[in-house]
Amino acid sequence: MSDTTLDVPPLESAPAASDHPPPPEPWTLRQFAREHPGWASAIALVLVSGGLVIYAGTRPSFDAYGWLVWGHQTLAGSLNTNAAPSWKPLPYLFTLPYALLGRDQLWLWMITVVAASLGGSLAAARIAYRLTLDGGRRWAAGAAGAFAAVALLDIQDWWHYVLSAQSDTIVAALCLGALDCHLSRHPRWAFGLGTLAALARPEVWPFLGLYSLWAWRARPAMRWLIIAGAAAVVLLWFGIPALTSRSPFVAAANAFGSGRRLRSDRVLGTIDRFLALCATPLELAALLCLGWAVVRRERVLLALAGGVVVWVAVEIGFALHGWPGLGRYMFGAAALMVVLAAVLLGRLLAVASAGPWASGSAAGVPGSPPRPRRSTAAAIAARAGAAALAAALIVSLIPAAASRIRAERHDLHLQRLRTHEIELLAAGVARLGGPRRLRACGEPLTRLEYQTVVAWTLQRNVAAVGFKYPQAIRRGNPIVLYTPIPTGGWMITPLHQRPGACPAVAPLVVR
Repeated sequence: MSDTTLDVPPLESAPAASDHPPPPEPWTLRQFAREHPGWASAIALVLVSGGLVIYAGTRPSFDAYGWLVWGHQTLAGSLNTNAAPSWKPLPYLFTLPYALLGRDQLWLWMITVVAASLGGSLAAARIAYRLTLDGGRRWAAGAAGAFAAVALLDIQDWWHYVLSAQSDTIVAALCLGALDCHLSRHPRWAFGLGTLAALARPEVWPFLGLYSLWAWRARPAMRWLIIAGAAAVVLLWFGIPALTSRSPFVAAANAFGSGRRLRSDRVLGTIDRFLALCATPLELAALLCLGWAVVRRERVLLALAGGVVVWVAVEIGFALHGWPGLGRYMFGAAALMVVLAAVLLGRLLAVASAGPWASGSAAGVPGSPPRPRRSTAAAIAARAGAAALAAALIVSLIPAAASRIRAERHDLHLQRLRTHEIELLAAGVARLGGPRRLRACGEPLTRLEYQTVVAWTLQRNVAAVGFKYPQAIRRGNPIVLYTPIPTGGWMITPLHQRPGACPAVAPLVVR
């Protein structure tokens, strides 16, 4: 062998593969949130919502108590939807299964409303972030998202309707969720959320119809879903009332004659109610965003602005028809206006940080064509102007936000007093033997504003609880008066009782 041959050390044998897989990594909450962000967000929303419901200590509104009654009476086989509140299918889809858990139905519905409403803030933030994001200026998009999330919660009376378990904030949240799903290229989810919103407010019907026409042509695979959704809207809105009330159109009939309807100048009155939902600086910011969209020909922003106009126009038509046209019915339009204002803020911050005259896409406008560089002085002026406008928008909203917070705190105090009244009523009914014993004592009567509360407490249909004292007393039939005392408490008074019919129930004052 050659003298130059090198001694090569023997190769080490590769370690034998283990017959046992490596032990799994220990489960952690952070790992779960990273792998399942959707479930993690949903669980967090439910937990936070439960905490808010407990902290607030409020109870559902007149309408919401009626929805709880629908679920309970359906299980009892005696649903009657003739009386107020006006029929709407969306709450019924929740209160019916929740009724299987008895009195916990109330808590489940309240948590559902709070969670869905907070989810609307997340959807508004995602939309504003997506429409603002440009290049590497993610902080500006993040600021726009944070602004949208907070500004949505600052809509007038938003928290009042959230903590009183109304459905109007859910409608706004569902519309925002549908828009977010569409922008994320999930049209099936967008259609599903839009269908749920259409089961709560007829104002959503035109938008769902237009989206259905688009999806029918652009997504042929969705046609079966579109047919099912349309059938669900028709059957749930008109089929159930046809079986449980005097007319399939009982919701429209009950909406007439509302004490809160506009009696004059219904067009401007409806517009005033809409404009009162948001602070004036935010509305001006949304208008400026519309101007930006017109100049840049941004179809998404133009579509959002068009949605605001169409929603308010539909509400004006309803008001002219004789329906109430309340501000809360336009929460969906106000939510879109919040998104527009947030996008403007994000675009201004993007301009202030990079200048509109840098090469590449125009600042804050994804996909826009490159623009040539301008002078340094012009760039500095543009940045300064954008920063000033952004700061002016934020600062100008602080007084309105502070005023809203004070109003909501006062309203929360009043709602807690109302909760105490409702608890006293339940205690009085329990002291007299409970709902079953009192049912034998005749027709219950109370003040109109407590009609649904008494129906829920006595486990009866709302239509079975009267509120016209003089007529009922003159008839001479057995009745029980549930009268709230102005100083707090209840007076429960049986009248015209037949011997042996009402087992030993005497007048009772509960304080």
